[in-house]
Amino acid sequence: MKVMVVDDEQDVQFMFQQRFRKEAKAGRIMLQFAFSGEEALSQLTNNGPAEIVLILADINMPGMSGLELLREIKQRHAPIKVFMITAYNDEEKYRTAKNYGCDEYFTKPIDFDTLKKKIFGE
Repeated sequence: MKVMVVDDEQDVQFMFQQRFRKEAKAGRIMLQFAFSGEEALSQLTNNGPAEIVLILADINMPGMSGLELLREIKQRHAPIKVFMITAYNDEEKYRTAKNYGCDEYFTKPIDFDTLKKKIFGE
C-alpha cells in the first residue's frame, strides 16, 4: 500500500517513518512525502496516481491549504482516500473537509494506533 504524507513541516517525515517502521519493513506500507499541496499534486500528475491509495494531508499549510488539496484530489483522482490532519479542532474546517469528501479526520497529536487501524482496516 502506497501512502503519501503531505505536511509543510519536514520533521513529520521522520516521525512517520519511525511510527510505520515495522509495517514498512514488512512491506505492508510504502510512504511517500510531499511538503506542500502543490508538490503533492505535482507528484500525482508526474508519477501517476495509480499506486497511491491514501493521502494523509495537514490542513494548515502555506500556499495551497490541505482543504484545497483535498478538493483537487477528489475532483482529479476520486478513488484516492484522503485523511485530513489538523492541530486545531475547528468545527468549520471539519464540515468543509467532510463536504469536500474527506474520508477521515484526525487532530494532532496523532493517535498512531487509531490511524493504523483506519489505514489497515484492523
